[in-house]
Amino acid sequence: MTHLKSRPMRLVFIPALLLFTGLLLGCDRGPAPPDPSAAGPVQEIDWDALIPAEWQPETLLDDYDLDEIGDEDPRAVEVMEKLKTLWAEAPVVQALDGQRVRLPGFVVPLDLEPGKIAEFLLVPYYGACIHVPPPPANQTIFVRMPEGQPLEGEMFDTVWVEGTMSVTPTTSDLAEAGYRIEATRVEPYEGDVEPM
Repeated sequence: MTHLKSRPMRLVFIPALLLFTGLLLGCDRGPAPPDPSAAGPVQEIDWDALIPAEWQPETLLDDYDLDEIGDEDPRAVEVMEKLKTLWAEAPVVQALDGQRVRLPGFVVPLDLEPGKIAEFLLVPYYGACIHVPPPPANQTIFVRMPEGQPLEGEMFDTVWVEGTMSVTPTTSDLAEAGYRIEATRVEPYEGDVEPM
């Protein structure tokens, strides 16, 4: 009779042990990924939203009469150096930190593997960082795709990027980025692209 009593106990004990072991293994996986819906609704923004109202870079040029400065003029080099510094130090909008945003832009890949883009710069105009000087840091966004989900695209694809923005400066060989987005969605931009 003792044998019959231990058998039902074993039938309960083994599934309970398996369940407990599964729970312990599940707890060892680290924190759960953040719930994108927990941060609030996604707000669609444009590139002007990334520029603080008080930042007026054009005032730098007030000291120069550009019509009188030729390419060989030492003042041209001086202006370019000042512009580069101003662009790299462009202030950001702190209120965007932690916000879920969506905005369109052009892809400048930072990966070497064609077609599989894990990280890229999002810029407001075609050719930025490659054919023309990079935009200011507050007009350049470093974008990281979700782990194992690279963007299948090419240089200068026009896309919508959605994700959580952080005010985190990032340096690459191509440009200084004043913002970073951990992308939750990247999709092709449909429609006309307005010229700069």
